[in-house]
Amino acid sequence: MQDLDVLLVQCELAWEQPEDNRRQIQGLIDSEQAAVDLIVLPEMFTTGFSMNAVANAESPGGATEQWLQQLARDRNCALTGSIAVQGDGGVYNRMLFATPDGVQHYDKRHLFRMAGEHKRYLAGKERVIVDWRGWRILLQVCYDLRFPVFSRNLGDYDLALYVANWPASRRRHWRQLLIARAIENQACVLGVNRIGSDARGMDYSGDSLAIAADGSLLADLESHANTTRLSLDANMLEDYREGFPCHLDADEFRLE
Repeated sequence: MQDLDVLLVQCELAWEQPEDNRRQIQGLIDSEQAAVDLIVLPEMFTTGFSMNAVANAESPGGATEQWLQQLARDRNCALTGSIAVQGDGGVYNRMLFATPDGVQHYDKRHLFRMAGEHKRYLAGKERVIVDWRGWRILLQVCYDLRFPVFSRNLGDYDLALYVANWPASRRRHWRQLLIARAIENQACVLGVNRIGSDARGMDYSGDSLAIAADGSLLADLESHANTTRLSLDANMLEDYREGFPCHLDADEFRLE
């Protein structure tokens, strides 16, 4: 493993305006001149957390996927975030992971029923881990954060990514659960949330965090529109796991 240089992008999102959101995010990324390995965007970064699933859904390989991959090629890095994508007779809240060589994806498994997401989107079934520059990376979306069994580290990942539109009214849950996921799984965790208000009157506080495997904060974007660059230390992660190998006493289980 090598150290992983990461850029977190926390911003407001224009309601159901993909071109405006891509333009804004590209400007934020372009303002960061230093090379990075991974850029993390929020959940539904082209539309906000809209339940107009069919109207907003892009086709697989559509405009946003092409845009992400072109950015990945231009900057020689990976980019990730979720959008609404058509598939299998419905729409998925799909987290894309674009690299210069292609695009992998994870479909959000846990749909937020309190907003009716489970009535508008199809639930994903597969747990997805991607390999990038020596790091094994678990892909997760927002409400997945509340379900630790699904994100349990089976010795198969080093970094968990959570992209979100997590409301300010539950910001304490967001912050504490992210830290818990890092500690219990002995893995680094990145959580990227949006800020501002959406068309439904929902407020978002941001609170995007980068967390080391021991639970210590590496970055806290608080409630500001911001891009933050940080480095995940591969040797520190490996040394911590070797020095405190609680994973060796973990209970076996099977996810069904």
